[in-house]
Amino acid sequence: MSGEAVRRTPFFKVLVANRGEIARRITRSARRLGLGVVAVYSDADRDSLHVREADVAVRIGGARPTESYLNIEAIIAAAKASGAGAVHPGYGFLAENADFAQACRDAGLVFIGPSPEAIRAMGHKAGAKEIMKKAGVPCVPGYQGADQGDATMLAEARKIGFPVMIKAVAGGGGRGMRLVASEADFADALRSARSEAKAAFGDGTVILERAIQNPRHVEIQVLGDRYGHAVHLGERDCSVQRRHQKLIEEAPSPAVSAELRAKMGAVAVNAAKSIGYEGAGTLEFLLDESGAFYFMEMNTRLQVEHPVTEAITGLDLVEWQFRIARGEQLVLRQEDIGFSGHAIEVRLCAEDADHDFMPQSGTMARWQMPSGVRIEHALESGMDIPPFYDSMIAKVISHGATREEARGKLICALEQMVAFGVTTNQSFLIAALRHPAFAQGKATTAFIDGHREALTTQKTSAADVALAALLLHVSHPDATPWRGGRSLAATFPMPMRFAIGDHTHEAEVCRERDGFYAVETNGNRVSLEIDALDREAIRFRADGLMEAVRFWRDGDRLHVLHRGVVLAVRDLTLAAPESTTASGGDGKVRAALNGRVVAVLVKPGDRVEVGAPVMTLEAMKMEHVHRAGIAGTVIAIDVAEGEQVTAGKIVVEIAAETQPI
Repeated sequence: MSGEAVRRTPFFKVLVANRGEIARRITRSARRLGLGVVAVYSDADRDSLHVREADVAVRIGGARPTESYLNIEAIIAAAKASGAGAVHPGYGFLAENADFAQACRDAGLVFIGPSPEAIRAMGHKAGAKEIMKKAGVPCVPGYQGADQGDATMLAEARKIGFPVMIKAVAGGGGRGMRLVASEADFADALRSARSEAKAAFGDGTVILERAIQNPRHVEIQVLGDRYGHAVHLGERDCSVQRRHQKLIEEAPSPAVSAELRAKMGAVAVNAAKSIGYEGAGTLEFLLDESGAFYFMEMNTRLQVEHPVTEAITGLDLVEWQFRIARGEQLVLRQEDIGFSGHAIEVRLCAEDADHDFMPQSGTMARWQMPSGVRIEHALESGMDIPPFYDSMIAKVISHGATREEARGKLICALEQMVAFGVTTNQSFLIAALRHPAFAQGKATTAFIDGHREALTTQKTSAADVALAALLLHVSHPDATPWRGGRSLAATFPMPMRFAIGDHTHEAEVCRERDGFYAVETNGNRVSLEIDALDREAIRFRADGLMEAVRFWRDGDRLHVLHRGVVLAVRDLTLAAPESTTASGGDGKVRAALNGRVVAVLVKPGDRVEVGAPVMTLEAMKMEHVHRAGIAGTVIAIDVAEGEQVTAGKIVVEIAAETQPI
């Protein structure tokens, strides 16, 4: 290509239109290329790491995304005020918003990503499928019509046949997506999908697709430049999902052969070239058990899981985004791209896997990351996790010569990770990585639902209870400082009451003359010997087994990391008995988490059955339906639509039915 044909668009300072670990990831590559960095922040992120690490940071609005990270005018104004010449959208928020890319272009800013035309073409799922069909790409059968009426949608769902998938035409990440097993569930699922899509993307339009049973979710990473060149960087397997959102990703896929990789890669490259795609993008496919694959959608942005591709190719995808946006040619040839070893990524999320992955928010009391693996995060001890954004708080990526080596490194790292104060899916991820189906490379999109009990049901052992009692005793502010060795006399037993999760335990702890601690709890007697103890760690022995455990005491709360499981312990010794019924069995439906009321589904005087939906709460970009705990009559609505509520607040009150005499 001649020098005259090269179309340069230079820039020297970039505004990162995102937050948290995403913004930090973009910043790292920008720094390496010698670019200045501008951060933007909401009121909830005022003191965040991504703000402190930037050259300049600009406040763009309130805590809610619509007031800040989705506010196009505010972000463009921030770029102008800070002197940025380019905008990188990260992934999420406005990354796939064609209007945002157009606004950057109109403002004379370089948008680090594809053209508004390409985003618009691929961002609308119905239109994207038509484009892909014309390009010869196999697509999932379904309905993408303009008629969105309830009757039409139900009729089309019947034609497709249940189970059917409802998908928002805009955005991704599982928002506005529902798998509907039967016609009876269709109306509620359609309403919920539309509402969630409208809140997340500003567009409640949906499409219908045939639900392919038990597939793998395999995606192809592509890079394209403005001169018509494009390559693929292999595939990623993203089959381990909950609520259609990925939790574990790996490259290469255990189910993809070299021949299938070449075939899927060629399809992806041709698709990218057909729309003149510029930058990094991903084509997502469903791969069935026969090896047939079907196009789902194209993400016109960098993916959360891009580090696994970087690990096996040795390429920095963000660097290539910058280079392509500056007008550089994609000098990579397909035959030059090699793949080394295996990489696996897990998404650490603030959520309770044992309670349907309910998002969590609050203060992360202690946060310490392990070494030996790549970690993307934006947290420090004492920082708050707000309820307004996605529940993902970190990504942990391992790379090994083999899949088994990568899996082992990742399990070891997760077992050493300290995340105290907010419930995370840490132990769930460990259980998933250890599960035989995943270990054998056989996990499909049905993996979590098919093995949910094995992955989430983790009973607290007698050893856990004894350890919790001992740590409560020795870490108490009024406790006699621990010293090793024998004692002149045994101490009196110290009674205590504490809760681990939803279960309450009674215990007695006393130190014996030989220096051992005797712990009696739940009819069990355990003898423990302390080797070393400080404010955050204990080394102890029990039945000849020595273990080292991390912990943190915060008032009446104790956090313990034992064998990869975080025990959240509450000291109830001096607490009054709890009288409330969180399940709603007392007729009071309480908010299960911090969030915003998006729909009140009943009114005073309505009669409801057990399990009937009464209120929908939005938190961390997802909707959560709250249901009646008893049958009866609604007597009070204690919230209004649009109201922000905290966990535990009474939202609906129900009077129980009186039984006939």
